[in-house]
Amino acid sequence: MPPKKKLVKTFTLQLPAGQATPAPPVGPALGQHGVNIMEFCKQYNKETEQQRGDIVPAEISVYEDRTFTFVLKTPPAARLLIKAAGVPKGSGTPHSAKVGSVSRAQLREIAERKMADLNANDVDHAERIIAGTARSMGITVRD
Repeated sequence: MPPKKKLVKTFTLQLPAGQATPAPPVGPALGQHGVNIMEFCKQYNKETEQQRGDIVPAEISVYEDRTFTFVLKTPPAARLLIKAAGVPKGSGTPHSAKVGSVSRAQLREIAERKMADLNANDVDHAERIIAGTARSMGITVRD
């Protein structure tokens, strides 16, 4: 078994799927740790090509020898809700001005997709977490 590499830094970048470029925020974030920026962009774009149009967070781990690994997460719940409701953005005053609505079925679909990244024991709890996010964005949940 090869010796373990020493972890230097772990951080998360939210990037458009299949469209990572060396421009900010990728370049400065990776460059300060001496990581090969183009190598990351190529790998990220290859792995996220089928999710084009979404924002896909990548949790990047940088090691002492300037190598890296990354793990892809699911898109943010807010982005999925905006897409499902068909609105450009959430409300500036969510409790008084509602911008759109999503059905229970759409809410459950988003909860199932986000289940791996949520701190929930089952889909019902995940659905309640997503419903709370929707409320805070000014999106109503209809039955």
